[in-house]
Amino acid sequence: MNEALPDVPEVRVVGLPQLTSGFDLVERLDLPMHLKVHGPLEPMGGEQLAQLSERINLKGRGGAGFPFHKKLRSVAEAAIKRGVRPVVVVNGSEDEPACRKDTVLINRAPHLILDGALLCAEAMGARTLVIGVTRESTQRSMEAALAERGLSNGRRSALRARVQRNPVRMVTGAAASLIRSIDGGPAIPPGRKVSASRSGVGGAPTLLSNAETFAQLAIAARIGPERYGNTGLYDEPGTVLLTVSGAVARPMVIEVPTGVPLRYVLQLAGAPPVPQGVLTGGYHGKWIDAATVDEAIVSRTSLQQVGGSLGAGAILPIGQNTCPLGESLRVAQWLAEESAGQCGPCYLGLPAAARGLEDILNGGGPAALEAVKQVAKNVKRRGACSHPDGSAMFLESTLKAFTDDLAAHVLGNGCGRPVEGVLPLFETGRAPTGVPGGGEENGPSRQKIFVDWTLCRGHGLCADILPEVFQLGADGFPTVAQAEVPRFAEAKAVRAVRRCPALALRIEEDTRAQAPSSRGNLPVLSQGRGRRALGR
Repeated sequence: MNEALPDVPEVRVVGLPQLTSGFDLVERLDLPMHLKVHGPLEPMGGEQLAQLSERINLKGRGGAGFPFHKKLRSVAEAAIKRGVRPVVVVNGSEDEPACRKDTVLINRAPHLILDGALLCAEAMGARTLVIGVTRESTQRSMEAALAERGLSNGRRSALRARVQRNPVRMVTGAAASLIRSIDGGPAIPPGRKVSASRSGVGGAPTLLSNAETFAQLAIAARIGPERYGNTGLYDEPGTVLLTVSGAVARPMVIEVPTGVPLRYVLQLAGAPPVPQGVLTGGYHGKWIDAATVDEAIVSRTSLQQVGGSLGAGAILPIGQNTCPLGESLRVAQWLAEESAGQCGPCYLGLPAAARGLEDILNGGGPAALEAVKQVAKNVKRRGACSHPDGSAMFLESTLKAFTDDLAAHVLGNGCGRPVEGVLPLFETGRAPTGVPGGGEENGPSRQKIFVDWTLCRGHGLCADILPEVFQLGADGFPTVAQAEVPRFAEAKAVRAVRRCPALALRIEEDTRAQAPSSRGNLPVLSQGRGRRALGR
């Protein structure tokens, strides 16, 4: 059973450290120590940076894996064409319960990330730099790093730099969500997809990438493409950061050269010798079985070839003594709860998929299995962000990877194993809410909505507008008479009241609503059955 995963777990390295250089000397590299360990960094031109990124085949390390050189050139061309200054955004949001690699980098090597971001800002003539975070520890570390460099958000600053703190939610990490929050809106995706490279923060072309991506760029800029290419695979040079948790003796963040066998990484963390399966890429990733683990090496291409995914760099093995479908159900339920609640295929489809998987576990038979497959298929490519796509990929991978267990549940009386809860989730399955300084839409409810049954005629419009609160029963009428309205859905609640044809809805302020707790908002991971949840 895995222990709680703190913001900064144990850090290990295979081979020579690059991103983690100096971690054996101090807990956090401030600017003087950073310069002692890594040395100074000379400015580079925009095309020079793009060529460097292309030569080392640098791809985004946040999950999507988009080539960084293409993003650089796209932003620069858009800025020149429009005659505006671009914006640089570092995405340090890391809101999956099993991911900590970027959090470790921001907490222990923030200046390495800033090196890469400032290289890009200077090369493209950007005058705005924003670092998006979601945790108190990462906010403190990055704000301290900006102060150590004399950077601020003052109007007279040559480069205005600041930290944007958002709520800990799965959808917060989406690029569109971060940009929307920087512009003063809620940290959820907008209803339409627009390329940040063309129109991002304030409508300006925006270079947005993951924290590790900027750190990798800083390493390559210092040592050059030849030395950088001496580590790892020829077509995917360098190192990667992985977060290894699940059924391991020592959860850790580990820096490894590409090409290292996945089996070796699992052994370092104390995983079972023959895991029942390994979830690769995090909760928007894919399962691989025990036989496939021996074939896989740490690289984006290799993991794809064996049916896995590098994704956000999370690796989670499970042992033979837990039900893999039950473990996956816990994740599926969490993914459903993490919906932004604004796209029907997501906020209706993902809960339906989770219920379908639960039906399979409860003996629903072939009909339940077909229902899950159909729902997973229907939610793809129909949302404002990648959350429904990633969640559907996880569900489909679960059904494909554990066929024996699936048959036992669908055709028999189940696999007979308990669910031990080895895949980490936030306490109560949810991320902390009420984050100060950003994300008030996730605080405690301030409103209640009521149905006046003397007026309600069962038009059903309330369920269409406010599905977070209302569902229709078999008779076509709402199934609740009163309910709390989530903060992020308050505007929709007002719209539901105004558009109700029978004027049967009303909103009242909830006087019992508590102010957000003054306690820290760092995540606490569930420890499964019979285990006490450990704090920070």
